[in-house]
Amino acid sequence: MRNSAYNARMNYTEAESRAAIFKALAHPVRVLIVDALRAGERCVCELNELAPIDPSGISRHLAVLKQAGILADRHEGTWVYYRLQTPCVLDAVHCAVEVARADAVHRNARCAAGAPA
Repeated sequence: MRNSAYNARMNYTEAESRAAIFKALAHPVRVLIVDALRAGERCVCELNELAPIDPSGISRHLAVLKQAGILADRHEGTWVYYRLQTPCVLDAVHCAVEVARADAVHRNARCAAGAPA
């Protein structure tokens, strides 16, 4: 059951705030980062191996996710570790998977019927 704050109608400012979270997730590298962190805290050195981009690119993506409130970090000496600040974001990622599956089923059904996808 959703909480009552979710059930209330949102205003434009609240919609902008929510859209900013989706915007922060709107990059394949950021989705990979969130997925990697579902198992728990990871060092930046591990996250650098997720995608074929330079470490400064990963750092920029981490900063976007942190600024959106999705990630939190912790420093230990020269090492930086990231974790999901709001693990419920995994629900949004799972939902995206379900939407993609449903869309694929819909497209396949249309193609089988001879209609353009």
